[in-house]
Amino acid sequence: MSNDHEWLNLIEVSGPFLAVPVLRDVFPQGLEALHSGRPQRLRRTYEEWRDAVDTDDLDLSALHAAWIDDVLINALEMDETVLRRGVALPEQLTVSLPEHGVEVAPDLAIVNPTNSDEPLLLIQVYGPDTDLDATRRFDGLAITPADRMVALLRATGCPTGVVTNGERWMLVHAPVGAVASFASWYARLWGQEPETLRAFVSLLGVRRFFGPDDGKLPALYERSLKHQDDVTEALGEQVRRAVEVLVQALDRADQDRNRELLRDVDPRELYEAGLTVMMRLVFLLAAEERALLLLGDPRYDAFYAISSLRMQLRADSEEILERRRSAWSRLLALFRGVYGGIDHPTLQLPALGGSLFDPDRYPFLEGRKKGTSWRSDPAEPLPIDDRTVLLLLDAIQIFEGRTLSYRALDVEQIGHVYEGLLERTVKRVDDVTLELDGGSKARARV
Repeated sequence: MSNDHEWLNLIEVSGPFLAVPVLRDVFPQGLEALHSGRPQRLRRTYEEWRDAVDTDDLDLSALHAAWIDDVLINALEMDETVLRRGVALPEQLTVSLPEHGVEVAPDLAIVNPTNSDEPLLLIQVYGPDTDLDATRRFDGLAITPADRMVALLRATGCPTGVVTNGERWMLVHAPVGAVASFASWYARLWGQEPETLRAFVSLLGVRRFFGPDDGKLPALYERSLKHQDDVTEALGEQVRRAVEVLVQALDRADQDRNRELLRDVDPRELYEAGLTVMMRLVFLLAAEERALLLLGDPRYDAFYAISSLRMQLRADSEEILERRRSAWSRLLALFRGVYGGIDHPTLQLPALGGSLFDPDRYPFLEGRKKGTSWRSDPAEPLPIDDRTVLLLLDAIQIFEGRTLSYRALDVEQIGHVYEGLLERTVKRVDDVTLELDGGSKARARV
């Protein structure tokens, strides 16, 4: 990621968010500058609010409301001509959720007064101690504040909202029929990391709702989704080429074993196995970036992690990579660890199971014959060199010279890559010429 948007590393993002190329296009000179004196004023108000929260001040309710207003009115410049609250909220923003038997409405809303008070941003405010990710009961509805906002946005047709407890400011994007996404800023960081405040104001300020159409916040999300779809498609093409390289490597290993390794494997199954390896790597990268595995543990990082393996391999010369064959065994060990778990005094990983990582689905990847069991039959790792493994990792981690972030690629998009490539397998397999019965010509045409 380029240095001009390092603030993205300082916010919490779940689901598809704004793409860096889109941000560069909208802010060619960088994020918008803050008005002189405004950060200092905001910091003073925040500290007064924070002290009241920490000391359980009797005036906390009034200070909480004042702090919320300071952010909305003074920082984001949402004046009273566009900010509605209480009885001034448009009636259409109170919606019924009949399946739950409740009505929901925002606490505040930004509207377009020149277009029949069209809702542009819905806001829900909670108490300072409220966990926005924790399930709580709203009348007959048990739901998190974040998901409650998603339901409200989809019921009203307004695509964007903000949920806040004063400390955490969560931007929710939930257009009808699309994946919801969440991005959270923390007010305590605004003073320590001013770029996060600049980003917050640049993306949620009044100009993102009343400026030119192509610069409005919903339009930025739409453009970002289009960009991510393009990345997904390009990623799929890179994965396809990497699969064919892996198929060639498996074929060479089969040659070295007198055509015994792949004797009972047809070309379609071989191609699907190569694709499965690539999708295992993609899902592992996504899981590691979302802190769902053990990334950050020194032992995991050094001996298992996919995220760190590419740079470890890049530290060696091409000649060394072509001679060494340890990386493939490391991948197989991680695949087994994810499927069956790791139970060791210094490393614990629960068994996740699932068909994607089942070692017996394609036993020949471990140098085992069909019908053998990974729990009882020894594996004989294939002689796939580290250079080939590096190529596989480059195919899924590098796009147009930049390292891809899998936090910005949601699981549904990753699934589309897999489904698209699997569909191509049927068409592609006719171009993969492998004789598995001992013939002399056994090559994948690429």
